[in-house]
Amino acid sequence: MMPPLRHEPSALAPVTVRQDNERWTLVFTRELQHSPERVWTALTDPAELREWAPFDSDRNLGMTGKAAFTMAGEGADEKLEETVRRAKPPRLLEHTWGGDLLRWELDPIASGTRLTLYHTLSDRTWVPKVAAGWHICLDVADRLMSGHPVGRIVGEAGKQHGWERLNDAYAERLGIASSGSPDEEEQAR
Repeated sequence: MMPPLRHEPSALAPVTVRQDNERWTLVFTRELQHSPERVWTALTDPAELREWAPFDSDRNLGMTGKAAFTMAGEGADEKLEETVRRAKPPRLLEHTWGGDLLRWELDPIASGTRLTLYHTLSDRTWVPKVAAGWHICLDVADRLMSGHPVGRIVGEAGKQHGWERLNDAYAERLGIASSGSPDEEEQAR
């Protein structure tokens, strides 16, 4: 795996947040100039996930059942037992990640695919951080699918590629106070 090349984030994505009982769901939408089948492969193939996602998977995520995720970056030794709850290629993927639920919807549009990610988590203050992280990851995935990979950008490396600026911008857009990087919050606990 190559170290990440210099990367400037794309424009902010359309985002909203909604409360689901005691949890919060980030709704993050991105239009990609790739077919739903191509985007599906990027979301499910372990070799492609290793190039852009914040975790590695021990198997293809294109079918339901258990999967083991290994965190990328600084927490590379952390293994999580996850479940793919729904897999309907190339339109819908739903799986757990830690205590979170991720639902990826892929809709064909004239220019490619409208990807909508529903990321449900328990702490509202983390919503802008999650949006900033997925923004960078999906920029990297888009470059990978276009044949111009820049290398995975996760964890602390995100700070060198606009994560803090994105976090602040998404916090403002969503009306949620920005409170710094996830690593800074972990250290403060």
